Amino acid sequence: MLLARFYPKRTADSAYDIDYEGLYREGYRGILFDIDNTLVEHGADANEKAVRLFERLKQIGFQTCLISNNSDERVSRFNSRINTNYIFKANKPSKKSYYKAVELMGTRVDNTVFVGDQLFTDVYGANKIGMLTYLVKPIGPKEEIQIVFKRKLERIVLYFYRRDLAKGKIK
Repeated sequence: MLLARFYPKRTADSAYDIDYEGLYREGYRGILFDIDNTLVEHGADANEKAVRLFERLKQIGFQTCLISNNSDERVSRFNSRINTNYIFKANKPSKKSYYKAVELMGTRVDNTVFVGDQLFTDVYGANKIGMLTYLVKPIGPKEEIQIVFKRKLERIVLYFYRRDLAKGKIK
């Protein structure tokens, strides 16, 4: 099905609800994160919850990388308390930045996970290279106008995703 390229492999209510210890036991070693509406509300700095998540991931043994279509100023400001690898102006869903992130972390596509809140950039880009994808619900209601439009289209894709999941068409 044409829409399946946008389907996430897994979903979670929040990036903070994912079983990262379980992912590590499954053999995953790297995690890529979108920032806005995935880890914090759009435009917000890293909060205590985000700082604790990255400390926890490091303790588990994960390599991490932020991958954002935002400017260097935005991503480096968020990263100032996280101190991880990052890629700004990533041009998601282009494959190039996903591969670059894997290289920065010293992981492989098959042992790296992408966590994001948008189907047409985050999930689609990671799916194009065969990476495990997690779609999380957006954290905040404030979004740029082009994202508001994409959310309407996402609802259509998610309708078919849930239908195919219920019918057992998706593993």
